[in-house]
Amino acid sequence: MSTDRPAILGGTPVLSQTHDDAERWPLFDGRDEAAVLAVLRDGDLSLHPVTRALEDDYRQRFGVRHALAHANGTLALLAAFRAVGLGPGDEVIVPSATWWASAVPALWLGAVPVFAESEAQSAGLDPVDVERRITPRTRALVVVHLWGIPSRMDELLALARRHGLKVIEDASHAHGATWRGRPCGALGDVGVFSLQSHKLAPAGEGGILLTDDDAVFASAASLGDVWRCWELPGPERRFAGTTFGIKTRMAALSAAVGRSQLARLDEHNAIRYDNCRRLEAGCSAAGLLAFTPPPESTRVYFEVLFRLADNCPLDAAVFVAAMNAEGAHVSLPRYPLLHQQPLFTEGRWNDLARLPAPLRHYDPLDLPQTTAMAGTLVRYPVFTRPALELVDAYITATARIMRHAPTIAALSPPVA
Repeated sequence: MSTDRPAILGGTPVLSQTHDDAERWPLFDGRDEAAVLAVLRDGDLSLHPVTRALEDDYRQRFGVRHALAHANGTLALLAAFRAVGLGPGDEVIVPSATWWASAVPALWLGAVPVFAESEAQSAGLDPVDVERRITPRTRALVVVHLWGIPSRMDELLALARRHGLKVIEDASHAHGATWRGRPCGALGDVGVFSLQSHKLAPAGEGGILLTDDDAVFASAASLGDVWRCWELPGPERRFAGTTFGIKTRMAALSAAVGRSQLARLDEHNAIRYDNCRRLEAGCSAAGLLAFTPPPESTRVYFEVLFRLADNCPLDAAVFVAAMNAEGAHVSLPRYPLLHQQPLFTEGRWNDLARLPAPLRHYDPLDLPQTTAMAGTLVRYPVFTRPALELVDAYITATARIMRHAPTIAALSPPVA
């Protein structure tokens, strides 16, 4: 029997041992435990100064005037949408290839998401398609640095300026990514990070809103943090007796974890970077297509995905099955395309927006470029500890599958 025969065709798997520990995330140690215990021993779990300290850490690291902690990234995005003035009937352009929280919170304000194409190099918003979708009702666009890859900010910021649009960055995947030496999350009118447990600077649950705009900060603070609202110097302070019916404040224990993890962000990102860059180089040589950040930008690796080339005889599901037969942990992408989801295609989005009449019909056949790209994506694990030997095993398995792709395709029925 040939030692090169893929396992899916009866060969011996390349990876014979479990490697779950190499993917473990988040990584906690005594520093995180000490940070949490310090808050517990102080006894104030609601208004502990650790939350303000976390905000100070973000302000200093990202070079912005204001940082406001939230209970989660979804609430921070809601606050951002409200703070830039989105209201009933306003349109906000957003990618379909993203997590739902990049778009759905805008519905609660009566705003209407307009889904635009993603481009194939960085997987971010396609500036050409964005410009085609701008109408007199467009007020903002949401830039998502998907998987840690900066979007094409030169073009997106320029077109926003031309059309008088606000730019909201969903940088939830992009702690540590940069564009022209500036940190992602601090490039638009307002930026948001999720600190959910899988993110690069996790707090368990949490979100951070960043802005240089005093009015944006005041609007966000008055939405749901009564104590911050009391401190505002301007007219928003008059709402401190009620805020606006939502509580957004982050829990102090989450803030303690968030501070500890942010302090080690660069260390953790460097390990991911070394592993993933080696993986990308080897898998690209084997025939997969890697995503590339725009010029003068640096990505981080929240996730690492590849595209199958148009001439690859394997569909994505069969490729995943073949890799996993080798003992790998490869999967299809996690996020479904938003414009194809029943909330939008069945018109239920207006249950949230509550507009007098729906202003948009969502066609699941729209966005052919994004849809075609999504069908070619395969997701590899990110190794969070030094794991170059393991990376090399994944490269070997990938090369084996690609060499035998025609045979695998001929003998393997499509995987549902």
